[in-house]
Amino acid sequence: MKAEEDRREERRLVHLDRDRPLVEAALRNPEAFDGLYRKYLAQVYSYAYYELGSHHDAEDAAERTFMLALGALTRFEERARPVDGEGASTFRVWLFQIARNVVANIRRGRGRHPVAPIEAAAEMTGPVDIEAEVGERYEAGAAWAAVARLPEERRRALILRFVEEMSTAEIAGILGRSEGAVRVLIHRGLRAVARDLGGRRW
Repeated sequence: MKAEEDRREERRLVHLDRDRPLVEAALRNPEAFDGLYRKYLAQVYSYAYYELGSHHDAEDAAERTFMLALGALTRFEERARPVDGEGASTFRVWLFQIARNVVANIRRGRGRHPVAPIEAAAEMTGPVDIEAEVGERYEAGAAWAAVARLPEERRRALILRFVEEMSTAEIAGILGRSEGAVRVLIHRGLRAVARDLGGRRW
């Protein structure tokens, strides 16, 4: 009976984190953390850029995020479940939780408003080419300006979903909300952007 319960528990707790080999290598040898750094640098940087509107601040946020992640790696707990899917990465969720806190600290440190307009995101040639995703440069600028005017959690949910292409489950883990709440944030955010753009669809 006990053995059967153990097997059921093991099935429930099967880990599918795609980053497990890289994490284990970094735990054995901190120099191997470079694999995780190279894999996620562009994503963390682009997230920070869309949040902060400044290349300098985004670089700073990305570096702080990875330094904190390296220092705390021994405390990382892999919690991917079968229901999360084959491509689940709880390391990515954990890393973006760190990035979210770093970005919040930078924003608090310089005041509530970005030092550069988010319209600049439409011209960015860095890790994310938003022009190719949204269309013409003017429309992209207008759309991201509308996103920038959203309340903080709606804005963050849209960036994680449509810039970083994260799943609802991953976003829920980063924001500390339920998946249902994340879907509501995304839906309301998109409706607000549509209204802001005068009903144009993007």
